[in-house]
Amino acid sequence: MTYDTWWLATLGQTLYWARLRVREAGTAQVLDHNGTVHSYDSEDSARSMLLDAGYVEFGGMDEDDALERGFSLAELSPPQADSDTELVGRMTVTLGHRT
Repeated sequence: MTYDTWWLATLGQTLYWARLRVREAGTAQVLDHNGTVHSYDSEDSARSMLLDAGYVEFGGMDEDDALERGFSLAELSPPQADSDTELVGRMTVTLGHRT
């Protein structure tokens, strides 16, 4: 079964999303906010890379975690789009100036 988890990092007033997709075979891919797909031999390897790059898993955040990063969980949800190309355009968010 293939499934996705969403990760985010903040730098100043900018929030960056990354999508971690775990494939049925156990391999993983990360789509970053620049549109680059990074392939990994396992979910653990992908998670380690995201953590090393300063990302946190969105699903594991609580309101205090969010507020420390400059947003409220009630204000934000992972981006959605019909294609990865369209999705990449929504993976960088300026906090306080969302449209």
